[in-house]
Amino acid sequence: YSILAPNAIPQGFVDGKTVSEKILAGLQMDPAEYRLGTTKVFFKAGVLGNLEEMRDERLSKIISMFQAHIRGYLIRKAYKKLQDQRIGLSVIQRNIRKWLVLRNWQWWKLYSKVKPLLSIARQEEEMKEQLKQMDKMKEDLAKTERIKKELEEQNVTLLEQKNDLFLQLQTLEDSMGDQEERVEKLIMQKADFESQIKELEERLLDEEDAAADLEGIKKKMEADNANLKKDIGDLENTLQKAEQDKAHKDNQISTLQGEISQQDEHIGKLNKEKKALEEANKKTSDSLQAEEDKCNHLNKLKAKLEQALDELEDNLEREKKVRGDVEKAKRKVEQDLKSTQENVEDLERVKRELEENVRRKEAEISSLNSKLEDEQNLVSQLQRKIKELQARIEELEEELEAERNARAKVEKQRAELNRELEELGERLDEAGGATSAQIELNKKREAELLKIRRDLEEASLQHEAQISALRKKHQDAANEMADQVDQLQKVKSKSEKEKQQLRSEVEDLQAQIQHISKNKGCSEKVMKQFESQMSDLNARLEDSQRSINELQSQKSRLQAENSDLTRQLEDAEHRVSVLSKEKSQLSSQLEDARRSLEEETRARSKLQNEVRNMHADMDAIREQLEEEQESKSDVQRQLSKANNEIQQWRSKFESEGANRTEELEDQKRKLLGKLSEAEQTTEAANAKCSALEKAKSRLQQELEDMSIEVDRANASVNQMEKKQRAFDKTTAEWQAKVNSLQSELENSQKESRGYSAELYRIKASIEEYQDSIGALRRENKNLADEIHDLTDQLSEGGRSTHELDKARRRLEMEKEELQAALEEAEGALEQEEAKVMRAQLEIATVRNEIDKRIQEKEEEFDNTRRNHQRALESMQASLEAEAKGKADAMRIKKKLEQDINELEVALDASNRGKAEMEKTVKRYQQQIREMQTSIEEEQRQRDEARESYNMAERRCTLMSGEVEELRAALEQAERARKASDNELADANDRVNELTSQVSSVQGQKRKLEGDINAMQTDLDEMHGELKGADERCKKAMADAARLADELRAEQDHSNQVEKVRKNLESQVKEFQIRLDEAEASSLKGGKKMIQKLESRVHELEAELDNEQRRHAETQKNMRKADRRLKELAFQADEDRKNQERLQELIDKLNAKIKTFKRQVEEAEEIAAINLAKYRKAQHELEEAEERADTADSTLQKFRAKSRSSVSVQRSSVSVSASNSPSYSYLSPRTRGSSVVNSYRSVTPSNEGDDDGY
Repeated sequence: YSILAPNAIPQGFVDGKTVSEKILAGLQMDPAEYRLGTTKVFFKAGVLGNLEEMRDERLSKIISMFQAHIRGYLIRKAYKKLQDQRIGLSVIQRNIRKWLVLRNWQWWKLYSKVKPLLSIARQEEEMKEQLKQMDKMKEDLAKTERIKKELEEQNVTLLEQKNDLFLQLQTLEDSMGDQEERVEKLIMQKADFESQIKELEERLLDEEDAAADLEGIKKKMEADNANLKKDIGDLENTLQKAEQDKAHKDNQISTLQGEISQQDEHIGKLNKEKKALEEANKKTSDSLQAEEDKCNHLNKLKAKLEQALDELEDNLEREKKVRGDVEKAKRKVEQDLKSTQENVEDLERVKRELEENVRRKEAEISSLNSKLEDEQNLVSQLQRKIKELQARIEELEEELEAERNARAKVEKQRAELNRELEELGERLDEAGGATSAQIELNKKREAELLKIRRDLEEASLQHEAQISALRKKHQDAANEMADQVDQLQKVKSKSEKEKQQLRSEVEDLQAQIQHISKNKGCSEKVMKQFESQMSDLNARLEDSQRSINELQSQKSRLQAENSDLTRQLEDAEHRVSVLSKEKSQLSSQLEDARRSLEEETRARSKLQNEVRNMHADMDAIREQLEEEQESKSDVQRQLSKANNEIQQWRSKFESEGANRTEELEDQKRKLLGKLSEAEQTTEAANAKCSALEKAKSRLQQELEDMSIEVDRANASVNQMEKKQRAFDKTTAEWQAKVNSLQSELENSQKESRGYSAELYRIKASIEEYQDSIGALRRENKNLADEIHDLTDQLSEGGRSTHELDKARRRLEMEKEELQAALEEAEGALEQEEAKVMRAQLEIATVRNEIDKRIQEKEEEFDNTRRNHQRALESMQASLEAEAKGKADAMRIKKKLEQDINELEVALDASNRGKAEMEKTVKRYQQQIREMQTSIEEEQRQRDEARESYNMAERRCTLMSGEVEELRAALEQAERARKASDNELADANDRVNELTSQVSSVQGQKRKLEGDINAMQTDLDEMHGELKGADERCKKAMADAARLADELRAEQDHSNQVEKVRKNLESQVKEFQIRLDEAEASSLKGGKKMIQKLESRVHELEAELDNEQRRHAETQKNMRKADRRLKELAFQADEDRKNQERLQELIDKLNAKIKTFKRQVEEAEEIAAINLAKYRKAQHELEEAEERADTADSTLQKFRAKSRSSVSVQRSSVSVSASNSPSYSYLSPRTRGSSVVNSYRSVTPSNEGDDDGY
């Protein structure tokens, strides 16, 4: 709509609201036709259509203008093109005309013929220039040919040099092949080590991130601790207040219940008499009109009336005195009312604040409910995992049995291999080629075999123990699941019983409703009987006088209780101020603790960085050492090779004799040369070794220094951990305090529920009061009828009217006193209700704050869990990388062993490599154990956090239930308020019905309270069962983790067995090589030995195939275990569904409880409606009293006139009786009564004057 007022919007960025204001102002619209909101403009009906029409008109104008501009631009462009064409045509025409003129011009013909002759003189100069250029080109050609010859000679020489270099390169390539292989191997090792270093660095970074996250969590925990301390202080205050209120309320309720039970009867009687008097007043007003016709008879009774007037004057003086006393009491009551109204205003302000807190916390409760659903999903997943793990346990047991069988087969094969090794050793001894080094190696191998046997036996024992433990755990888990199923069946049976009970209760209620409808007809019959009970009114009047005195004493007692309550309020404010001071002190202490913690975390991070740098230096030094050791082993290998060659030549010399002395001498010289070279290499290697040992000693010193620094850092870390533990203890203590306060809070809630029940009873008593008031109204009507009859009998005696006036005045006084007492009782009840509501709101705020903190704790725990998960994943990745590194190392080792020709050096190298690998394996195993311990600690912390979360969740559910009850109560109150406006007309009939319903409702209420208590106990039992199920889920998770660890150990064991098998295979190959060498050296063996060895090799290959098949079987078993885990997950899903069904049953029971509470609240609303009716009746009574006062004044005037002139009065009365009814003193009363009747619609007027008016 900005196109409607484009000039109204300024340049630059402007807020949307201001833009819309300016556009509407620019359109000059009436401000009454629209209203501006924050994001929208609200128009009246039809205004938006007008705006759309204006916008359409403006758009049509803009589009037409735009089209006109485009057409003008296109036409101008076409015009310009035509103009350019016109100019071009004129130029062409002019040139054609000029050419036609020149074509026949004689001078032009001469010029065209002479012009070619002018260029002949220049041709000679051009020839000379071309000849010069030719000479220059010849000289350049000779120079290029000379340069070409020189370049060809250089090319020949360069080709020769190239061939020489190519030959050198080939020789160098041949010599560098071995070196390149070594370099490639070193590069691969370097890459593997670098990848390991990177993985370790990543792990360190992840650990640092986890430590930082833990520090943040620690800070949050401290903040939560401070908040919890504050909450604990607030809770203590609220508990003290609640206890004090409870004591006072107990006293008040005990006194009020006793007094109310006595007053019920008196008030009922008084109300009946009051109604009768009101009806009598109406009858007297009607009878006064009849008295105008009976003036002649009244003149005869003049003496009697004068006596009655004297008595009435005395009564008036007495009533004036009583009114003075009543006005004094009324002023006191008004002062008390002002003070109570101020208190009520304060309470309303507090109530508004608490309602805002309730709304804010309701949003938090909704978020907690969503989290609760997430947690329930987690529980179902855990149950599914339990089932999968149980299946996996069974499959693992099967796998363990298979592993045992495989191990027995491996042991048999190992025994056979040992036998064959012994045979091979005997054959080697027979061959005579064995040396002392080989014997030592055999001993070493035998020792290693013994170690392997011992390890296998220990592993078998451990596996058997693990299998027995797994069986026990599996049996325990199965028993627990059976217990859970039994408990769930019990809960189901209970819920079905409760359902049947509720159905029977509904049927009872329907029968009661029918009974109430029958009682209504009976009550109408009883109403007719009450009209004949006027004779008992005098006795009831005396009883009402006594009840008035008792109510006055109660009023004084309530005033004393009010003063006590004000004093308690002042004490509570003083306590609040003291607690706020303590809160500020605690917050300062918390800030100091946070600062100290931050300093400690900084120091810890510095130490961690130093330790990391030291580890990196140690790794680099270790790599250098390993390289130097490899070079040393190469040198030793070459030296041992030379020694072996010397021994071989020596043996050949001894066998072949002196015939080959000359050849041996030549070979000896060569060997001496090789020996000298080997000695040089050994000297160089020894020099390197000495340098390396020096470096090693230096590095060891540095390592010792670093270890000292690491010990210091560890000591500081231990100190920090001790401080952390102390802090955790304090938090645990505070948590225990919070739990105790929570239990106290729950007790206070129970007490508040008891108070609410007592309030309901009081409201029921109020309903009974209202019923009695209705009865009093009916009695007032009866009394009015009697007064009408008495006025008819005034001709027989005026004394009876005087007595009736006295009784009426006395009843009015009693009525005013009763009204004052009732108002005081109502004020006290409202104060008590306000206190109860304030306590409930305070409890709700405390609950909401606790829920919020629990939610923050849950978020922190989730963050820590995610961090630990990341750390675990990084650790697993590093372990996999280490496994890959191990596999690469094994491959490199095999290649090196194949390259080595001599058995002794190869065995030494393999033993050294094996020892180093065992050391690394042990180191890695130690690291894995440490990681597992840390993971277990984290798991334990997570379990504790989950338990605390479950506790908080249960509290949250209880609180949410109470909040929902309060919400339902508020909605019910709103509905009742709306319904009360519609039910005003039917109120009188329902008062009659309620008298018979009160007793039945009270019985139902007691029954419902008993049912609610039973349902509450059932709910508590269900919560306990859910808690047990969560604990069993945790146990199953722990069993599953332990089974996974055992399976991992079994896999590691199978890997170790496979490594042993590979080592044995390599040893077999080495023995085969040794046998070949022994056969070559001794020439004693034969084809039989070769065939045996070949058969042995075939057997070993068959065993290798068997081992591979076993490995495949183990993988199949692993897949079975995975399938079993999935089945367990499915079973856990089914358990979760059962749990959800139980939760639905619990929700249904809660809904039924709410319906019962709602019925009780509806009864309370009916009581409130009856109270309003009572107040309405009081208002009508006051109006009737005013009408009675006016009637008294008119009576006095009438008597004065009768005293002064009886004759004049007779004539005036006769005239008025003959013409029309007199309106001089009757019309105001009748007018007032008709107005009241038309406004109230309570009692229709049957009098002639009222109808005429």
